[in-house]
Amino acid sequence: RRNMNSKPEKCYNPRDHTIPFTDKEDEFDCKARMSCGHVVTPMSLTKYCKYLLRKGESTFVCGQFGCNVEWPYVEVRKMALLTPEEMEYFETTMAVNAFKTHFDSKTCPGCKYSVTRKVESNLSVRCQMCTATKGRTYEFCWQCLREWKGPQPRTDRCDNEGCCNDALKTLRDCPYVNFEKVKGVTECPSIRACPTCGILVEHTGKQCKNITCRQCKVEFCFVCLKITTECRKAPKPDYYGPCSTGIAPRQTSIPVWQRN
Repeated sequence: RRNMNSKPEKCYNPRDHTIPFTDKEDEFDCKARMSCGHVVTPMSLTKYCKYLLRKGESTFVCGQFGCNVEWPYVEVRKMALLTPEEMEYFETTMAVNAFKTHFDSKTCPGCKYSVTRKVESNLSVRCQMCTATKGRTYEFCWQCLREWKGPQPRTDRCDNEGCCNDALKTLRDCPYVNFEKVKGVTECPSIRACPTCGILVEHTGKQCKNITCRQCKVEFCFVCLKITTECRKAPKPDYYGPCSTGIAPRQTSIPVWQRN
């Protein structure tokens, strides 16, 4: 099948009995159900999963509102009808993203290789490869990804113009949200840093106050920023009730993930 620009579009073979199709019988509009129950086409699934990879994700989670089911790669590969070229791109990008996530890695602006830092509180990171190649100590800023300027160690910024912590800026400037179903919760920051791993998470205020982090998979209370098990130790715990400690203020630091 081709679109108006004569580019081939992927579509399911309606005779493939291994694919859980919806009830629609139009062979030119075949749709199938993922393991979570939501409907996709091979083109829509491919585009959505590529979007997740560009965001730095290494796993695929359903994007439908309120659905946090993770799709196995083997399911995505089959249901998206990935071509050999797409499979190579998916698998390579998944591996790179997973490495960056689990080993706190970033790309050195000098040699373009992945570098991990030993001291997570110091923004100045030395690249051993660039140091050997250039014949001098080469360090770059973990925050703005430019060659380091200024004294060190530093935890806030280097002396490069425009260097700032975008995550902290987002936490400082994000709008407030009112929880529709949680009693007494108004003007809660709409974006929080996960108290376990530090990744930014947004809440629309339309569901309960607890949310599961897509990175570390830990469930926490968006209102008081305690792990859900701790939040529910309060008298008369309620997913839709106020927290005993009230609404946590805007965060002014990003938690560092202490991996075992």
